[in-house]
Amino acid sequence: MLHIRSVLFNFLFYLSLIVQMILWTPFYFLSPRKIAWIVPKFWANSSLWLHDVLTGTHREITGMENLPEGSFILAPKHQSFWDVLAFFPYLDDPLYILKRELRWIPMFGWYIMKMRMIPVNRGHRSKALRQVVQTTKDELARNPRQLIIYPEGTRRPPGAEPAYKWGIVELYTQLNLPVVPVAHQAGLFWPRRKFLRYPGTIRAEFLPAIPPGLDKEEFMRRLVEETERAADRILLETSKDGVKPPMPPTAQERLKTLAG
Repeated sequence: MLHIRSVLFNFLFYLSLIVQMILWTPFYFLSPRKIAWIVPKFWANSSLWLHDVLTGTHREITGMENLPEGSFILAPKHQSFWDVLAFFPYLDDPLYILKRELRWIPMFGWYIMKMRMIPVNRGHRSKALRQVVQTTKDELARNPRQLIIYPEGTRRPPGAEPAYKWGIVELYTQLNLPVVPVAHQAGLFWPRRKFLRYPGTIRAEFLPAIPPGLDKEEFMRRLVEETERAADRILLETSKDGVKPPMPPTAQERLKTLAG
């Protein structure tokens, strides 16, 4: 049943994406940008609903009271596509920094451009970071938006050693905004690079905001410590659930460390 449910979910997930992009096109592109957010948020919520129903998962997302008003930086752990879908419906006007190649995908790229996302050329890192900072400043000067950035960059398996990149420190310093860390262990249920989707309870938590104005080293220390401490707590809670997913080697090693 696990394989059947996973295949069914993956098929319907991509079918829903294609069908919704086609059906929503007139409304999306003729509506003002902020009203058009209804479309991607509906797609995200319907995709998460499909995931819950077909794979037998439950979602517990807490800490919404920690989301500030206006502009801020949201900094989630990045373990799977689940954390791409799960958090932006809670934001008023989210802003992503994306690989520029995503804009070249037919229809999907047009949807991205409508929302004025920030493209980045990963081949020129130092130049790209300067351009991203300036473009983000310009965008936030026009509208109070919520920047979503994954501090570790690429997806990492649950329990892996933290590998936070310096880019978020530069954005924090240059933009002078609070940063809301987000801890979760969704990669246990929706693993990266695998088609299986496991049942159980996915817990995620918006943590208290780190205020602007800290020096770079202190900000990075707080971001890593507070995020990883909460992620460890969620990993321990998940390991004690009656219905729990298989633990990858990184999670097993981390649980041993926490137990010792």
